[in-house]
Amino acid sequence: MALTMNDVDRFEAARPRLEAIAYRLLGSASEAEDAVQETFLRWQATDVDRIEVPEAWLTKVLTNLCLNQLTSARARRETYVGQWLPEPVLAGDPMLGPADTAEQRESVSYAVLALLERLSPNERAVYVLREAFDYPHREIAEILDITEAASQQILHRAKKHVAEGKARTEVDEAAARRIVDEFLAAATSGRTEPLVRLLTQDAIAVGDGGGKVPARARAFEGALAVAKFMRGLFKPGKAKRDLVGGSPDVYATTANGDPALVVVLDGRVIGVMCLEITPEGIAAFRNQVNPDKLERATRRWAASDHGDPLLTVF
Repeated sequence: MALTMNDVDRFEAARPRLEAIAYRLLGSASEAEDAVQETFLRWQATDVDRIEVPEAWLTKVLTNLCLNQLTSARARRETYVGQWLPEPVLAGDPMLGPADTAEQRESVSYAVLALLERLSPNERAVYVLREAFDYPHREIAEILDITEAASQQILHRAKKHVAEGKARTEVDEAAARRIVDEFLAAATSGRTEPLVRLLTQDAIAVGDGGGKVPARARAFEGALAVAKFMRGLFKPGKAKRDLVGGSPDVYATTANGDPALVVVLDGRVIGVMCLEITPEGIAAFRNQVNPDKLERATRRWAASDHGDPLLTVF
């Protein structure tokens, strides 16, 4: 059926929330955009005048589209080249969604998005809808066609799985920026010891190149191994310049609410390094260099005011 302008406006008003839900469910901004567009097509094809609560209808359609996508995504990721990491979303992007509470901020952090990959599709949906968007269990049960008691039990399991992982501890913005500055100074010093002092003993470094950009298939584990990797990563060299096509600039910002370094060459984002910072030090570096997962970041970067780079590498 043909939509009126009012019907289109109602959907567009809901789009930011739908995109934020879909991103948390899928860990991919591009797939989230596709899911929301498919939801719009379903909205367009139905008799919207018969829908009593449009928000609930749209959320149900979107969530079930994402659940189907998650099931097929699991199969694709079994054949993914190297480590799979979520698509980073830079500061100011509406796809990040609400960030008023600690639970909302944590639900979109890069560390937790990686942990959510451990959950079943239903566990992920309940966790996201409850923790990030504060849906009551009654509404979650209606969205997923389960009982309210089942929704509560699923949330309990999901939170336990996430808690067993290495979820971040919030550090204030000033402290986080100070640690980022100290890290860059240590990484470009050519010495390992200053880096080791900044890391937790069980620190990890993992990269996602998607088979298109060189990235180690297994994570570096332990402070010394991570420090040696970072020292080598920031060491200048012609081979690195040839690989990326020049000498990129490095900026400090946030991605998914976490401190991050954005690597930019000729206006194109070629890498986003998210740092998981705890009171004990830097616990993880998650480096996204797969160009397919940096398209939205590049668009957002071009539209933002990001100041001067901290340094030029390679």
